[in-house]
Amino acid sequence: MVAEVSTAVGHEPLAAPSADQVVPVLTVLSHPTATRAGERLLLEGIAAGREVALSRNGPNFTRPGETFGQPLADPFVSRNPLVFSPGEGGRLRLRVGEGGTRVVMDGQLVTSREFTPEELTAGVLLELSGRVVLLLHQDSGGARAPGDTLGMVGTSPGIRRVREHIQRIADLHVPVLVRGETGTGKELVAQAIHQHSPRKGRPFLSVNLGSIPKELAAAELFGAKKGAYSGATQDREGFFRAAQGGTLFLDEVGEAPPEVQVMLLRVLETGELYPVGGQTPIKTDVRLIAATDANLEEHIREGRFKAPLLHRLAGYEIRLPPLRERREDIGMLFQHFAREELESIGEAHRLTPRDPYAEPWLPAPLAVRLLRYAWPGNIRQLRNITRQLVIGSRGQPVLQMDSRLAEELEAAGPAPKPAPAPTAVARRKSTEVSGDELLSALRQHAWDLKLAADTLGIPRSSIYDLIDKHPNIRRAGTLSTEEITACHQACGGDLEAMAQRLEVSKKALNRRLKELGLSARNA
Repeated sequence: MVAEVSTAVGHEPLAAPSADQVVPVLTVLSHPTATRAGERLLLEGIAAGREVALSRNGPNFTRPGETFGQPLADPFVSRNPLVFSPGEGGRLRLRVGEGGTRVVMDGQLVTSREFTPEELTAGVLLELSGRVVLLLHQDSGGARAPGDTLGMVGTSPGIRRVREHIQRIADLHVPVLVRGETGTGKELVAQAIHQHSPRKGRPFLSVNLGSIPKELAAAELFGAKKGAYSGATQDREGFFRAAQGGTLFLDEVGEAPPEVQVMLLRVLETGELYPVGGQTPIKTDVRLIAATDANLEEHIREGRFKAPLLHRLAGYEIRLPPLRERREDIGMLFQHFAREELESIGEAHRLTPRDPYAEPWLPAPLAVRLLRYAWPGNIRQLRNITRQLVIGSRGQPVLQMDSRLAEELEAAGPAPKPAPAPTAVARRKSTEVSGDELLSALRQHAWDLKLAADTLGIPRSSIYDLIDKHPNIRRAGTLSTEEITACHQACGGDLEAMAQRLEVSKKALNRRLKELGLSARNA
């Protein structure tokens, strides 16, 4: 199997890239054998100045974490290879040999093309012979071994970081705030935290505060005494007591009424609750995980949400990336949801056709259309559309779209580019910020993340990802109790001195100190 073509004779085999080394990657988004979605080929030779040849017969595409793979092996993909080679300034060249595989990009036939670093960061869709769809993008060697998937489908950097956050926080009794757009899977994150915590096997209750009438929210959460309000004909236990010893997930926490916010804050500060109409406090042992797609900071400025409650809820924050930032995961997610639907109707065999010359069950043009869609409803919307495609194509050899679904996919168009934020500093892409530049900005502003982000010219949300990627920068939420306690003693409880010594955000460190019952000076 041909894998790499060296620009020099007699080269040594390449070592595997390190976990933080960024390399070009080809990810299978659609293949005549649908189960191959998500397989990858790391173009490791490019980083060493070598060419990489891709044909029907090689090299092998593998799933992250697996050793053995297989070539594209589609009879319509030519044995005459496509050749990828390094260009100047981080560019990547593609050359299609004469009589080789038909390559289409953006609806145009490609014979040779040079991709910029910006294009590689965004991801480039390549359609081979009208049957195989690949995403050419960049990723790190860390994509090789995902470890425990925690029940989450995908290998993109964004979802790998989410898994890392879950593994760090799962065994701690710290409240967690999960942020992300609607449909990104916030409850799935809460379930993963619970299942990998010492509370596994105890109750996990999920409550959507947006669906509870505001006048009943307090009683639903904290319980109520008989006669506490009109219609209370008996004592009500409430979700907190029902989840005793386990985990309570509060979705859409930004919709909590003011009186519920006060009661939540008390529970987080004291571990006690008062049922509605009750006079005696009740001890509670519940791990609280909250989620929101709202801008709680904006709610605070508008007087709709209490800042102390946000600080308590956000003992540790996890931010979920939208689906449009996980393009390499879309093919695998689609296949996952399609398998669920096909198994329910007894047609799972359609994902692995026996005839290699048969038309792909997921036609390449439809796959490209799905991959270019903006997905405003994220994973939930992808699941719904997958179900509609599968059920709507029962008895058909390939998936087909009805006119209404086609209009829906056409209406939203491609993923929109974010509007520039109104700051004095010109906005940059986070990928343009070096590690040394990030560290310098954080130290310059005493680890104030907002000021550092403004100085760097990037959105504040991006700085969290940059910090997570930097090998020498930590967040307060990742510090051990022992390290914080030792620093507290050494600095005499001076918060300013502790933040400088530990090199973390002062606000986040103050929250950790409160959780540990430690007082701070200069807070």
